Amino acid sequence: MFKENTTMMMDSNPPLFDQYEFLLQSTAHLQPFNNGNLPTNSVMEECQLPLIDLKGLKSSDEKERVACRREIFEASEEWGFFQVINHGIHTELLNRMNKEQIKLFGVPFEKKFTSGILDNSYRWGTPTATHPNQFSWSEAFHIPLTKVSEAACYGDFIYLREVMEEVASAMSKVARKLAGVLVESMGQRKELLEDICDESTCFLRLNHYPICPFSGEVSGLVPHTDSDFLTILHQDSGGGLQVMKGSQWLAVKPNPQALVVNIGDLLQAWSNDTYKSAKHRVVANPMRERYSIAYFLCPSYHSQIGSCREPSPYRHFTFAEYRKQVRDDVEKTGYKIGLSNFRL
Repeated sequence: MFKENTTMMMDSNPPLFDQYEFLLQSTAHLQPFNNGNLPTNSVMEECQLPLIDLKGLKSSDEKERVACRREIFEASEEWGFFQVINHGIHTELLNRMNKEQIKLFGVPFEKKFTSGILDNSYRWGTPTATHPNQFSWSEAFHIPLTKVSEAACYGDFIYLREVMEEVASAMSKVARKLAGVLVESMGQRKELLEDICDESTCFLRLNHYPICPFSGEVSGLVPHTDSDFLTILHQDSGGGLQVMKGSQWLAVKPNPQALVVNIGDLLQAWSNDTYKSAKHRVVANPMRERYSIAYFLCPSYHSQIGSCREPSPYRHFTFAEYRKQVRDDVEKTGYKIGLSNFRL
């Protein structure tokens, strides 16, 4: 019965069922099916990430400014994840973005896949997966900031262009503000970010997680860390985001008023491991679909990712080197290895 319903939905949803079923069949002779990435029953509890009120950064009271900055430092050290309120992005704008996102993902799959919309940035499933536990039950558009304002990228989606320009600008401001606070805590000039961060390598990612019949066995998005300085995420009320703290997966309780912020690999390296790029994942859902939008703050490809002080546990490398190593590792092993490749 599900297969029939899935076929009916293929009009807009990518053929995730078929790709995943093929992976199951092609690996059945290797070992019994078992997804080591998704022991969902091992999630101990739903957690509330550290919640930080950013109005403290603008307070006229120096003690309040210092206290707010300290909260950001401590959350970045202990969790690598936190949520922020009073971030300056209006709920009405985020709601408009969500409505346009639903319209976009609702168009026929073939149009999303072949029309070149949003700079031909559409991706679905996991083309590099060689085992079911490497497969993500999701689809996404991953758009460079330099393309967000180009009318030719949008076709008939004229209202999407307007709201995406606003969201990109607003999320960029939040990301740079928070990254600047963290950079200053390392004894660096916050203006350094303006020197090395490049709109051509910063991205917006629109995510859609369709209903999944294998929700206890497959990820909406496989466990990973982010290969950037800082990520800003707005998620809907559906939940599904989980963060690893220590050796335990914790389910992040959605907060409609907050943005989720997480440290990326590059800031962990720059801070000599003071700030943590925490592993996270999205759990698939058998009952409802989920939408989110993420902004990734990245440096230019030639930028050297150094250290806030010497000695550093990492050799110096460029963002281009890091991206290439990640791609090579995924192609060879199915997984991102990340910073451990660059340790001295």
